[in-house]
Amino acid sequence: MQRKPQPELLDSLPPHHPDALHNRRDIHLTNRIMGNHRWLLRTLPPLLRPGDAALELGAGTGELAFGLQAAGLAIDALDLWPPPEHWPAAHAWHRSDLRAFPYYGRYAVVFGNLIFHQFTDDELAELGARLRSSARHIVACEPARWRKSQWLYRLLGPLFGANQVSLHDAHVSIGAGFIGEELPHLLGLDPAEWTWQCATTSWGAYHMVASRRA
Repeated sequence: MQRKPQPELLDSLPPHHPDALHNRRDIHLTNRIMGNHRWLLRTLPPLLRPGDAALELGAGTGELAFGLQAAGLAIDALDLWPPPEHWPAAHAWHRSDLRAFPYYGRYAVVFGNLIFHQFTDDELAELGARLRSSARHIVACEPARWRKSQWLYRLLGPLFGANQVSLHDAHVSIGAGFIGEELPHLLGLDPAEWTWQCATTSWGAYHMVASRRA
């Protein structure tokens, strides 16, 4: 099916709205089932040299960043939302639109979990122009654009308590996801300057690791 980014209901809710809180619980469970955080915890450390820092795009509640920091990684965050309680002072929380953020050059690795799919093709091209001029590695964990995943979430989501926000946003997110080598191409990565690996798991996760050529 054709990629079709659409607005997500969560984006219209304040951070502490009950439906937003319930949705974050559903996203936490989805990440566990898909193994997203585990994959990032395996993937990021080999990409970071001593003294390097990584930046998480769309850090949300900080759950992923906290876990990576606990594993000893230097992780800063970027999000439109304010930082969560107990965010460590040693790590920057940048409250900014990622399409206008001016400091990507500070980070060797820029990564996102379930964030790139929220943008149109044109917006991804704009973001890619910023990232490819500065970052050494770009890492993404996204939904694979599979119609069967939409059907499964619609069927199984209510069984584990997913609310209407989660049911709507999951359908939209999967429909805006990626297959094959779409994401590196949408980011405008030049194969003469970048290498990348893209893979899809049986649980419907789309993984991309892109690295600048030496």
